[in-house]
Amino acid sequence: MEKIKSVAAFTLGCKVNQYETEAVLEQFTKNGCEIVDFGKFADVYIINTCTVTSLGDRKSRQMIRRAKQLNPNAVLAVMGCYAQTAPDDILKIPEVDIVMGTNKRLKAYDEILNFCKTHTRKSLVEDIFKVKEFEELSITHIENKSRAFLKVQEGCNRFCTYCIIPFARGNLRSRSLENSVSEARRLAAEGFSEIVLVGIHLASFGLENGKPELLELIEKIAEIPEIKRLRLGSLEPLIFDEEFTKKCASVPKLCRHFHLSLQSGCTQTLKRMNRRYTAEEYALCVERIRKLMPKAAITTDIMVGFPGETDEEFNETLDFVRKIKLSDAHVFKYSQRKGTKAAVFPNQVDPKIKEERSKKLIALCSELRNEYVSSFLNKEIKVLFEQETEPGIFEGKTENYVTVKVKSDTDISGKILNVKTTACENDVLYGVLAES
Repeated sequence: MEKIKSVAAFTLGCKVNQYETEAVLEQFTKNGCEIVDFGKFADVYIINTCTVTSLGDRKSRQMIRRAKQLNPNAVLAVMGCYAQTAPDDILKIPEVDIVMGTNKRLKAYDEILNFCKTHTRKSLVEDIFKVKEFEELSITHIENKSRAFLKVQEGCNRFCTYCIIPFARGNLRSRSLENSVSEARRLAAEGFSEIVLVGIHLASFGLENGKPELLELIEKIAEIPEIKRLRLGSLEPLIFDEEFTKKCASVPKLCRHFHLSLQSGCTQTLKRMNRRYTAEEYALCVERIRKLMPKAAITTDIMVGFPGETDEEFNETLDFVRKIKLSDAHVFKYSQRKGTKAAVFPNQVDPKIKEERSKKLIALCSELRNEYVSSFLNKEIKVLFEQETEPGIFEGKTENYVTVKVKSDTDISGKILNVKTTACENDVLYGVLAES
């Protein structure tokens, strides 16, 4: 193959991975390649992997094999966190041609094109802890002109006992404050109404230079006139001290939706996880937010079945979640990750018990989500419309990240409009466009 005509990609995992996939694909479009849906015939397939759980690893391997079934002669490149932590294992999979990790993605097109000429299989993965510079990926073209992701931070130094991500992403690295604001201005000029700041440990933005700069970044991006909304990715709860919370509340463009990682509502479990906060401290952060931003959505991640988690500890989590009334939560079962401390902890929880706990917590979180969404029924709310989901039906999000659907005879994608809500079904609000 002398020229790459088409490329397809499949992304597993977080919003950071999604951003990085788009940035890599853009290298191909700039070189005249067509982006096709994964599942269709392509010259090149890129799998961006996740390794947060063993399920992520398994799905990654499944998609690798599926790609070669679509076109046995295609070039197959594997990148991302699973590729970073297990490059030799992935290169042993006969279908794989190139393994890239979580760095040097800017060379993806050149490396794949070079393989097309040499047919030499190889791994480009390096020791991620030796990487000191933030890799400035960027996206200049996105079909959906309503919301753009902006990656500003890489790496994590927390080393929670269950988590493999520090080994996949390395030390803290941040995009410079100036370049982050400049990138936000460019995205605003492209027509985006909302910017979402994402990172592996977003609360640590700028921290490797001795000065946390997230608050300053929020304030500077909010000054850009064309940007109507600024949304934050996942955050550590303790960032919401008195000062940070007050400053956030004073920025009208900042979306009242905060994803604060919880993991457990039991302090003893949190201690074994090395989470560095107590359940009581988490609750205090939520209280601060709601005091100054009463209708803010508080969403989170919660793990069940961490080693040593007793029935009593799990019930503490249930009671805690019920008490603080989270708006939504991603519930997942603990998965042993080789190389982490918790992988060799005693009292590993039986898979059947994990499953039972997961179902109980998911049911509770579903109730709380419905309660939160229903609180906006028969209210007038602002919605940023993103797309037409079926003829004449447009879908968008409130600043609290609630999904809203309305009928419209004209294309309202990319517009922020007032909606009077009239119904709620399956956690989706339905309404009519209000008179402006």
